This record gives sequence, C-alpha cells and structure tokens, in this order.
Amino acid sequence: MTKVHEFDPQLLSEVAALPALPGVYRYFDAEGGVLYVGKARNLKKRVANYFQKNHGGSRIGHMVTKIVRMETTVVRSEAEALLLENNLIKTLNPRFNILFRDDKSYPYLKLASHQFARVAYYRGAVEKKHRYFGPYPSAWAVKESILLLQKVFKLRTCEDTVFNHRTRPCLLYQIKRCSAPCVGHISPEAYAQDVANAEKFLQGKTQEILQGLEQQMLVHADKLEFEQAAELRNQMSALSKVLHQQSMEVGGDKDVDILAVKVQGGKACVNLAMVRGGRHLGDRPYFPTHIENAVDVAELDAELDAEESLAVKAKSLEALVLEAFIAQHYIDVPVPPTLVCSEPVDKQLIAALIAQSGVKFAAIHQPREQRRIWLDMALKNAELQLARLLAEQGSQLARTRALAEALDLKMEDLTTLRIECFDISHTAGEATQASCVVFHEHKMQSAQYRRYNIEGITPGDDYAAMRQVLTRRYSKLAEAVKNNDGRLPDLVLVDGGKGQVSMAREVFTELGLDLGLIAGVEKGEGRKVGLEELVFADGRDKIYLGRDSAALMLIAQIRDEAHRFAITGMRAKRASVRTGGSKLEDIDGIGPKKRASLLQRFGGIRAIASASVEDIATVDGISRELAEEIYRSLH
Repeated sequence: MTKVHEFDPQLLSEVAALPALPGVYRYFDAEGGVLYVGKARNLKKRVANYFQKNHGGSRIGHMVTKIVRMETTVVRSEAEALLLENNLIKTLNPRFNILFRDDKSYPYLKLASHQFARVAYYRGAVEKKHRYFGPYPSAWAVKESILLLQKVFKLRTCEDTVFNHRTRPCLLYQIKRCSAPCVGHISPEAYAQDVANAEKFLQGKTQEILQGLEQQMLVHADKLEFEQAAELRNQMSALSKVLHQQSMEVGGDKDVDILAVKVQGGKACVNLAMVRGGRHLGDRPYFPTHIENAVDVAELDAELDAEESLAVKAKSLEALVLEAFIAQHYIDVPVPPTLVCSEPVDKQLIAALIAQSGVKFAAIHQPREQRRIWLDMALKNAELQLARLLAEQGSQLARTRALAEALDLKMEDLTTLRIECFDISHTAGEATQASCVVFHEHKMQSAQYRRYNIEGITPGDDYAAMRQVLTRRYSKLAEAVKNNDGRLPDLVLVDGGKGQVSMAREVFTELGLDLGLIAGVEKGEGRKVGLEELVFADGRDKIYLGRDSAALMLIAQIRDEAHRFAITGMRAKRASVRTGGSKLEDIDGIGPKKRASLLQRFGGIRAIASASVEDIATVDGISRELAEEIYRSLH
C-alpha cells in the first residue's frame, strides 16, 4: 500500500479555512521556490483536491510532496483570476506551469513628431507625442518596413541633430531613398502628404493611396507639369511593386495573428505569424517550458466535476500550450481583431482578455479558404522551428535534463550523469547473453558496452540471467566503491517490470548497494510503445512519463540500444554454438588490443581453443579470470 505523504498541520488548517470563492493560489517549496500557480472558481474545493488525494508517482504527486507553504488571492470573477494567474506565472516562473519566456520587448516602427517626421526603429515604452506602428515580430521586420517607406515615400531616417545641421543632401537623396527635406528639396506640405500616405500604407489602406496618387498625377499632367507627374507615376509604380511582393491575400482581414502549435520530443513551439495592414510582417517562434507537468495538473483540475472534466480532459497538449501562450502573450501586447488558431481556445479566456483590453476580437479554429492557407504556412514554420531547436540544443542534452527532472536527480552537471542498462536475449533458451550499454556525457558510449555469456541457468530463465549479469557487473565495483576507488552509475535500468526489478533488488541488497539506483522499464497497457512506465526497487510508486516526454524518449533510446546490442551478440553466439566455434570479439573483456595479442601468440582461433587456461593467461593483458572466460567461450 502506498504511503500517504504527511503535510504540515498548519498548511492543512490553512487549506481548510479557504473560502468558496474565485481566486488564485501559489504553492512554494522548502527553499521558497514557486512550484505552481493556479486559478479556481472555488478556492476551497480546488486546493483541497491536491491534499486529499493520493497522487502516486505522477509528476503532480512529486510536486505535492514538495509543498510547504501556500498563498492565495481572492478575486471577484473567474476572468480576474485568469488574468492574475498568468501575470503571476510570467513574474514568478513556477516549475509546474507552462511558461513562455520572452526577455525581449517587441519592436515598433516609430514616426517621430516633427515638421518633417522621421521614421525610425523603436523598442521600449511608447510616448503619446509620437506615432507607433506594430508591434513587429522582429527587428528585421521593422527595418524591412522602414526600407519600404524609404523606397516609396522617401521619408527621412536621420537623427534631428544631423537633420538640423545639413547644408547639402546626403547619399540617401542621391539613391532616391529620401526627399531631402533637410535642405528644402521638398515643401513641408508635400512631405506631410508623403507621411500621411506612409501611415495609410502601414494601416493597409493601399488602394486609397493609389487612387490619391493617380488623381494628383492627372492634375499635374493637365497642367503640363510632366516632371511632377512622372515622379508620382514612379511612386505609384514603386508602391505597386512593393504590394505585389509584400502583401497577402487578406480579403476583409487587415490585422491578424496566426497561431500554430507543434509538439515533438518533449518540446513545443508556438509560431506567431503577424499580418498588419494586409502585409505579412513575419513569424516569431516561442518555445515554452514545463509543458509535461502542466498535463498532469490539468487532468487533476478536471476531476472536480463532470462538466469541467469533459472540457479539460478533451484538450490536447497542443491546446493547453496554445491557451497558455494566448493568456501570457496578450496581457502585454495589443490583440488584433482576429486570431487564427491551430487549436480550439477556451471561450472564458477570450472573454477575460476582451474584458481586460476593452477590444473585441475573435479566435478562429478550423479556418477556411485564405485563412486555412495562412494556418498551414504557420504550422509548417512551427514544425521547422521546432526541428531547428532540437538540432541546436542537441536532443540528447534536452532529454538528459528531462529525465533528471522527472526522476528528481540532483546533479549540478548533467554531463556526469551515467546510466547503465541491461537486457537479456536468447532463442528458446539457446545462446543466452546479457548486454550492458552505457549512456554518459549525453550520448551512448559504445566503447564501454559489455556482453556477458550466461551459463549454469535453466534455459529461458531471464530472472536468473539478470541475477548473474548484475552480480558479475557490480560485485567488484561494490568493493571498489567501498574503498573510494570506483563510481556506481546514477541509474541502473533493467528491461522488464516488477520481476526483473525484484531480482535486481536482491542483488543490490546482497552487495550493500543503494536500491534507489534501480529502475525497470515496464511495458504499458497493451504493450504499446509510448505507454511504458518506470518501476523502482526502493518502493517508490511507478512513474508514467508521457508519450511525448523527452525523458521517455531517452529511456526508450537506451533500452532499445541495450536490446539491439544483446540481439546482435546473441545471434553471433548462436551461430558459433551451431558451428562449434566462436569469435574472440564476442567474448566479454576482449578488445582490439587483447585480440591482437592472442592471435599473435597462438596464430588463430583454433590454436587458442586448443590452449589451456594457463597458456592463455601468459599473454600480456590476459588475467587468470579472463583466460577462464576465453576457455569457456571456446569450448
């Protein structure tokens, strides 16, 4: 029977005294770190649910055992609770919430107030005296827009100190990127018209600009002012070219955010594609943390009542990630009239953001026609960005970190994490072999792999085979550790469930080793890939890591490598048994140097097989024990 965690009586009394009102709660660990921030329509009912249930070995069970302190805030409505929750998530960085980190503020395009307004890149708090357009997804997008405004409307970009002291036009005038208002080459009225057109362009009113320019061109042509008419014609041509290159087919949509989510390898990406004024300004990827923990918490919250259970349990991990992004992102950023989303969004979340901003907007799921094309583009970009992230970070590094967190391995340097995994292979009891593979420094260490020929057991007895290989592997190492002359692995994995773990526990108990090192990889329901669970020898509850968990991917990789290594060794051993011979490379402890020494001394496999143990032991580097192993393997 699983032991129930004992909480501080003071904490439980605080839980019992909570009101049945909407609010936000925060859990803290012994070091003062924030574990989780949550919201509730009924604080008393929601928070008590965490402390009254036995959550077993799940991630949420792991979190609950760490809670030593709690803070709550009562609010007037669920909408207020939702907004406060996500403000606190952004500021407190809790370990069990989906968290989007964004250290950079969004850049804007700025039209600085002046008789001859200046267009500039800007990042920071906005001032009312200037006009701002954006936000833009990146600095590149702002600078690209500035370049367009220079090409079409020839607005100045120089600082006022430079502008006020010019006596002749700069190079930008020479290359037709500025109308040189600094030296009077354009009148204030004409420049103001260009600024007004630039604003319309940024707002997506492109047809209005083209019609206005065409009317002006015709007026100049009627007056025989052909030079001015040609300038306007060139401006229209430049604007048309820009629109052809930069605009999207937007229909009635001028300002839209397209949000696409992809989850893979324990990581997630939300790709934000921004359309402003009918122009695609670019995409910006966001990569949240703690996504696996949030699934357990969402399922626990769903247990409160049947209605909420149906709503929450139906949500995919992608939907949870997307809602977390929308809640955290649009607290600080203006919401456009339309969000096109790859997943459905909770109506309460939309209502809360509308109440906060005072601006109505709609979240569209399963869009059609042009919006569908936008979303497909954003989904593809999310997939590419996620692949790039996994490649850059190194999937093994991310997986190592995920496994260390899942198992609560306290390690300052994850590079030192060492995992050894064992597997047993045979065919109907014939040629039984055990394999040991090693994971260290974020990768498999093939040079440290070992195979063990299993003898003296009942054919097909995998438990006895596991006992033998673990005893042979760790008996000498246990002595070395006692003498401070060796190091045990941080995790010992056995491919199997309770039976194999029990056998490993017996071996480790006899050797006086820490049972907390042992974990078994047990097949899940229906033996389906992705449903594996970890079983522990020290009595801890089993853990299900989750189908998309990076930690499970690492466990599966190591387990599969052990199985592959055992299978290849078993096949070679079986072949040698059937042909009456064996290969030196299949013998545990024989590497290239020792194999070369043996062949040099005896001339070939048959001669080595004919030699006695004493003769084999005379070869440099071959101990008496290894000589006996060679003799047994060749007979």
